[in-house]
Amino acid sequence: MRHGKKFNHLGRKTAHRKAMLANMACSLIEHKRINTTVAKAKAVKQFVEPLITKSKEDTTHNRRLVFAKLRSKEAVTELFRDVSSKVADRPGGYTRIIKLGNRLGDNADMAMIELVDFNEIYNPNEGKKKTTRRSRRSNSKAAAPVETATENTNEEE
Repeated sequence: MRHGKKFNHLGRKTAHRKAMLANMACSLIEHKRINTTVAKAKAVKQFVEPLITKSKEDTTHNRRLVFAKLRSKEAVTELFRDVSSKVADRPGGYTRIIKLGNRLGDNADMAMIELVDFNEIYNPNEGKKKTTRRSRRSNSKAAAPVETATENTNEEE
């Protein structure tokens, strides 16, 4: 039975778990993407998303609340300066978890957790291509000069 089990304890005592999540959240904010196990990635997602929401409103109170969780002045500064400006118009869902397969040593499920707005390679909202239609007529016109050029070279020989 799972009565009262609100989150994954990750096989650690409370102090160790809080320190580990704070360190992983600082690394995620600093590097914008980290590789970890799927269970830890899901735990970090629950931990860091409310902090990013708090960073959207830059007040002393919110900075102190976030610092109490992260315990790193550099990470708090980075979060309130760079990350909050990128996610200002996003209503939630600041992170993405991508499963990577199994780790070689112990076959643990691995995942990459990243901040959504900092991935330039994969942004489905911004990367929409304009679709244009071409008719066959325009293709035949483009191919016609090429054919005539080959015919002229044959005549000269």
